[in-house]
Parts: sequence; structure tokens; C-alpha cells
Amino acid sequence: MRARVKLVDGMMFVGESGSGHAVVMDGAPEYGGRNMGIRPMEMLLIGLGGCTAFDVVNILRKGREDVSDCEVEVSAERAETDPKVFTTIHVDYRVKGRNLAPAKVERAIELSKEKYCSASIMLGATAEITHSWTVVDELAGTQQGAQEQKEG
Repeated sequence: MRARVKLVDGMMFVGESGSGHAVVMDGAPEYGGRNMGIRPMEMLLIGLGGCTAFDVVNILRKGREDVSDCEVEVSAERAETDPKVFTTIHVDYRVKGRNLAPAKVERAIELSKEKYCSASIMLGATAEITHSWTVVDELAGTQQGAQEQKEG
């Protein structure tokens, strides 16, 4: 896997992935940027959300669950001093489909966080990561959800 990042102007950079896709990153005006692109640390959260969403949908579909939508919201707090690493991260899933088994959704999330999501496992080395989820049944119009309890 490879990536390339190139300065464009001021504090704006273009990042290009090894698969040929590009994204614009820019800093806030107080750091010389023009606010024209996503911040690099935001990209880490998007990467985490994408990684775990991919896992959850893939696991559920392999288990023959009828998933029609998966939305993941990621929120985080950072340390106040440099390096301003993430200290806490919360991942909230909203999985939608027909006759989804909430226990299977919960298990897919567990497998992602414990075994498959590289981004989550790496970020978990410095941040406490918590999860919550809601399962929406398109047929019944019902919702079921849960939030893991913090240990300690």
C-alpha cells in the first residue's frame, strides 16, 4: 500500500492513494490554510469509520443478513498538548435492513473492533474507543439499539 502527499499552495495538500484516488487536505486559516479541504486528523476518523463500516456490512452480508444501509458516526476528543493524539473516540452505527438480527449486528461490530478493523485497533493503542449501535428494521419500522458500557 502506498500514498503520496504533495503541497499545492499555502497549507493545502493533495493526497493520492496507490489506487489512484485523490483527496484535498487543507489547514485552518490560523495555520496558513484557506479551509479548502479536510483536515488530516479528520481523515483518520473517516478512515476508522470506513474501515469498520466495511467490516460490519461485509460480515453481515456473508451471514446472509439483508443490509440496505449502514451509517457510522465517529466523534473524538484530542489531547490538549502536542502531540494532540485522540484520547477518546466514540463510534455509533446505524444499520438498516430487513429482518436484521440485532445479535448478529452486535457480533459483527465486535468482530470488527477486536479482529478486522486495522484502523480501530491502531487508534485504540492511544484512545479509549466506545461503540453504540441502532438496528432499523425496514419491514417492521422498529429500532433496537445498545451502547457498550465502559469498563472500570
